Amino acid sequence: MIHDEIEDFADALPPMGALAGLDLGTRTIGVAISDGLRAVATPQSTIKRTKFTADAVALEAILAERGVVGIVLGLPLNMDGSEGPRIQSTRAFARNLARRIETPIAYWDERLSTVAAERALLEADASRRKRAEVIDHVAAGYILQGALDRLRHLRDTT
Repeated sequence: MIHDEIEDFADALPPMGALAGLDLGTRTIGVAISDGLRAVATPQSTIKRTKFTADAVALEAILAERGVVGIVLGLPLNMDGSEGPRIQSTRAFARNLARRIETPIAYWDERLSTVAAERALLEADASRRKRAEVIDHVAAGYILQGALDRLRHLRDTT
């Protein structure tokens, strides 16, 4: 099931279990995974996109291997908060994935996640080639960590 609101997503999740964060691009999917307590997001890998079915199979393998109970999918809003053309492809990907798996899916505003990831990699003195190899799953880590922090806040206020 797809949840537009993080509060609805939180209600659909079991109390514990890892979450996956996805940074969906036209050529790659960055993947990050949280710990079972949902405190820390760790960049995992980057899937090179081909066709949806192949992408989904690769993603399903990661989800099964890591025991993922929920997916946070970066939503590429424009800087003014409006929805642009990339949102349509992101929502279509989520709908197609939801037909294949039972795992709850939530959207999370991904504005500036790639910028933040790039800045962190520059501060870590990563080479241009290394940054190109890891930028997508590091951005997925930023997306997932933002959602984890919000979920923790929701849990702490209830």
